[in-house]
Amino acid sequence: MSIFDALQLAGGLILAIGYIPQIVQIIRTKSCADLSLKTYIMMSIGIGMMEIYAIHLALDGTGLMFLATNSFSLCLALLICILILIVEKNRK
Repeated sequence: MSIFDALQLAGGLILAIGYIPQIVQIIRTKSCADLSLKTYIMMSIGIGMMEIYAIHLALDGTGLMFLATNSFSLCLALLICILILIVEKNRK
């Protein structure tokens, strides 16, 4: 593992873990009134587009750390979208 792989892994994990407090807050309070579903959908689309690039890099033999951390971020961003939809549905 090169220094750049380690930096990608560390930076990607920090960015992905940044979603976890929001997920915990939604689950704990069962509220998402201050969150924008549109924002998280756009973020998911952007991360999804980066995921395609990460897959391309991984298939070329580079970017495996980028693929791993980007996949984690995509899953967490999508989870927030799902939680927002569930909480909004239960509220009505």
